Amino acid sequence: MQVWPGEAYPLGATYDGAGTNFAVFTEAADRVELCLLHDDGSETAVELRESDAFVRHAYVPGVMPGQRYGFRVHGPYAPERGLRCNSAKLLLDPYAKAISGSVRWGEEVYGYHFDAPDERNDLDSAPHTMTSVVVNPYFDWGDDRPPRTGYHHTVIYEAHVKGLTMRHPGLPEELRGTYAALAHPAIIEHLTKLGVTALELMPVHQFVSDHRLVDMGLNNYWGYNTIGFFAPHNAYASWGDRGQQVLEFKSAVRALHEAGIEVILDVVYNHTAEGNHLGPTLSFRGIDNPQYYRLSDDPRYYMDTTGTGNSLLMRSPHVLQLIMDSLRYWVTEMHVDGFRFDLAATLARQFHEVDRLSSFFDLVQQDPVVSQVKLIAEPWDVGEGGYQVGNFPPLWTEWNGKYRDTVRDLWRGEPRALAEFASRLTGSSDLYQDDGRRPLASINFVTCHDGFTLHDLVSYNQKHNRANGEDNRDGESHNRSWNCGVEGETDDPDVLELRARQMRNFVATLMLSQGVPMISHGDEVARTQHGNNNAYCQDSELAWVRWPDADETGSELLAFMRAIVKLRRDHPVFRRRRFFHGRPVEGTHDELSDIAWFTPEGKEMTQRDWDSAQASALSVFLNGNAISEPGARGERIADDSFLLMFNASPESLDFVVPVNHGRQWEVVVDTARTDGVPTGTAAKVQAGDRLTLVDRCMTVLQRPV
Repeated sequence: MQVWPGEAYPLGATYDGAGTNFAVFTEAADRVELCLLHDDGSETAVELRESDAFVRHAYVPGVMPGQRYGFRVHGPYAPERGLRCNSAKLLLDPYAKAISGSVRWGEEVYGYHFDAPDERNDLDSAPHTMTSVVVNPYFDWGDDRPPRTGYHHTVIYEAHVKGLTMRHPGLPEELRGTYAALAHPAIIEHLTKLGVTALELMPVHQFVSDHRLVDMGLNNYWGYNTIGFFAPHNAYASWGDRGQQVLEFKSAVRALHEAGIEVILDVVYNHTAEGNHLGPTLSFRGIDNPQYYRLSDDPRYYMDTTGTGNSLLMRSPHVLQLIMDSLRYWVTEMHVDGFRFDLAATLARQFHEVDRLSSFFDLVQQDPVVSQVKLIAEPWDVGEGGYQVGNFPPLWTEWNGKYRDTVRDLWRGEPRALAEFASRLTGSSDLYQDDGRRPLASINFVTCHDGFTLHDLVSYNQKHNRANGEDNRDGESHNRSWNCGVEGETDDPDVLELRARQMRNFVATLMLSQGVPMISHGDEVARTQHGNNNAYCQDSELAWVRWPDADETGSELLAFMRAIVKLRRDHPVFRRRRFFHGRPVEGTHDELSDIAWFTPEGKEMTQRDWDSAQASALSVFLNGNAISEPGARGERIADDSFLLMFNASPESLDFVVPVNHGRQWEVVVDTARTDGVPTGTAAKVQAGDRLTLVDRCMTVLQRPV
């Protein structure tokens, strides 16, 4: 076999049509072998003799796409110094563009013996571990263009590749649960009819199912356990895992773009699947443990701000390079449109404290590729000082956990929720205005993958997670949920009607709030996990979306959600790009304030009204004739005005239509109705009229411009 010196850049395996260049960084190694793997179980070892700036490299002519490979790193195994090299372990390339196979758990993939954790384990891991794959980078993108949907037009749909598609009756069985299913017309039609503009995929970077879960007969379903930051997860491919997963993922992105739907990836750059000091040796640990991971004062152990056993070393230039190279790759080569960063506060931990100006954010800010896509932070981790909602840099948007909590509190009847609810409804200026951000920095959500589904939020007071095998200890215990009087499933028609109304309340509140709404997959059809609020290990019908028949409650909710998304899309007053001023806007020739708050009696809210512990009802006037921001070409934006009436109390209340904010209105949303958004002739309402809102419902009035 010929071996040429090759190049130190780019890292990973790079096929050029005639052969493949291999390059891997390691400062800890004495010697590195590239192992080319054959289908009969044998391997050909090629020593990477060339080294530039600790990057070992070689070019091997004739190595084609589909070739499986790995590295064996020879060097010190000295855990007391943080070094864990072990040439008996076949290691994944940190820059692998595709990964084949899965881990077959056993002592072979660990660097120590189970009965003697301080002794080096020299069992060969090759027959038991995953392998890297050389991929063909060429793909016909045709005339693919990123949709580049502005945040003010964005509706995000968070989904799991398998969970969304596994039970869809319109999909061929062989495509269910795969990237190809996302490209199928049945899925794209559902998303477009719903009004979705961005599909946010739960982790599709190659991940590993934990040893503990596999022993329990479970799987890491959610995928927050990454081992390959460049490789699409191979189990979601319908064609094969020797590079076909890359082509299938690209094809899905191309099809979604054709429908005008952006693709956002939920990415996990805060930790890897190698766990703590007792975890397996699959890649980074064996290549250069102290360069990749945050080690404690005693370097045998790992610092852990993620709750998973390890955290990547965010002050290492090599970790930062890995992350930035990965992000750029997914944008430039895979054509994705943005990222949602899991436990993003960990990425800001340059040393110990969360630092908003850490190196990672500096790099993102100046990167000409990554800085131009959607960047969404999950603004917390499990470490000290890790809750950082409202504290990310101006370029970033954030999952607004305070929005979720406050909206849940209002509709379940918590006292003293009204004032904060008003802030969340209008874009959370208390969180985002001081640093120059706008309402669109707030990614609003009521439910997401983590926690109760929308159906379960109104059906359960307690979590029911015994299926997870941890005696119901896992998952959040404080869910801010309310079961409407009965825990779990019931045939009581009054309870069912109240639950359906509460779901409509949550949907209408979410879609008519300032900010960017995010829907959790299946909520539009009332998906249930039967009270399990932590289905991370439930790769089963418990977590997969069940698509309803035409006459089921889920179908009614779907129709309502489509209508309310359309109402939002049609009216810029719900999609403002600037915060409300709370006064008349200059140049609009309108003497009314751009926003006004009223008691149910139609009187303007006073501080005493806001401070009332039991206050649970109000109206808000949104002046469509007082939108301060201009249109795309500098034109003035004018819209209809709306009056949103919220009755979160347990009793029916009369609401008076304010007398000085419009003479005639139409009822366009009424969550007390099964259809929620009346069709046909809307009811007319005059200024000064009294409307009776039943307990826990919401009514929206519209006044033409």
